[in-house]
Amino acid sequence: MSNVKKIFQGLQGDKAIWAIVALLALFSFLPVYSAASNLAYIRGDGNTLRFLIKHGMHLVLGFAMLYGVHKIPHHYFKGLSVIFMPLVIVLLIVTLAQGTVMAGANAARWIKIPFMGVGFQTSTLAAVVLMVYVARYLSRIKDKPVTFKETLVPLWLPVGVVLALILPANFSTTAIMFLMVVTLVFLGGYPLKYLGIIIATGIVALLFFVLLAKAFPGIFPNRVDTWISRVENFANNEVDADADYQIEKAKIAIASGQIIGLGPGKSVQKNFLPQSSSDFIYAIIVEEFGLLGALFLMLLYLLLLFRITVIAHKAETIFAKLLVIGVGMPIVFQALINMAVAVELFPVTGQTLPLVSSGGTSIWMTCLAIGIVLSVSAKREAQKAKTEKELNPLDVLSETL
Repeated sequence: MSNVKKIFQGLQGDKAIWAIVALLALFSFLPVYSAASNLAYIRGDGNTLRFLIKHGMHLVLGFAMLYGVHKIPHHYFKGLSVIFMPLVIVLLIVTLAQGTVMAGANAARWIKIPFMGVGFQTSTLAAVVLMVYVARYLSRIKDKPVTFKETLVPLWLPVGVVLALILPANFSTTAIMFLMVVTLVFLGGYPLKYLGIIIATGIVALLFFVLLAKAFPGIFPNRVDTWISRVENFANNEVDADADYQIEKAKIAIASGQIIGLGPGKSVQKNFLPQSSSDFIYAIIVEEFGLLGALFLMLLYLLLLFRITVIAHKAETIFAKLLVIGVGMPIVFQALINMAVAVELFPVTGQTLPLVSSGGTSIWMTCLAIGIVLSVSAKREAQKAKTEKELNPLDVLSETL
């Protein structure tokens, strides 16, 4: 009991973020356990308990990672990003080279962790490392005159390589990462005329990749066609056999939830909706907890965004500000995209709901990012406490006596 008390006493950083993360994690057990019943009957003997235990183990490991990372002084992440960037690139190459094919489509997003047999989605780790790396570089050139040529190799070459390695198997993640990098670079004060060149280059590179994949369809089976068809069907409100089926079931689930929902575990569409415990878990949440539950969940993510903004604003160094924005903002952005897909405000992307959807990689990397944010917050609180102590001579005198 005393060890548990010590752990709670050791929690540093923004207490509101700790509370939000804990609420999201605890809440996730209900929809994951409910939605896992479909997977249990399809892939096993109908035992949903093992899926719940697996989700719990993912969260336990994630929170252990969060706790450990938030104890690391945030300035250490500068050097760690430089060390991990080559490792991430190697992992992405290995992931892309394995050429996994599922249902005739290129799905080379995962690698197996040796000796554990656990799948790991390398693009999620690459996203966190890349944002830290970009924040580090921007902090170094802040308020310094730079030319576009000077930033090509140290900044845009790593960004381009990482995005190029993720693009063939995961367009949505690539697009989100590119948008987040552009946003961070803009907030970091990078010259707008150079940023315009980068955006234009990114669009041209994407078009070139699409044309290449169309000309040589055997290289990336069906992926480009899938992207184009999803976007076109969404824009034209046309039917797509796979994506439209998922959206229709999600809309039925949302409509069934009404104001207060059917109740925990009483979802009907979880039996028909693919990815009901991951990509479309928000639809199941709305069905079971209604509009009130959906708004409560959205409020938690918006509160998380608010606290991230506050921490970034109060951070004392440029690197700390950019670091918090770079790793914190994508969490909320991904959550909003997941919700938007479920209500058909966005084409199907395959993005999970952070800390709520099942899936180890998503949980672990979200905890890693939040740990980094709390590391910055903890540093700020420690400095504030030290300043207050120095300004109050009575406290110093009492401790001396």
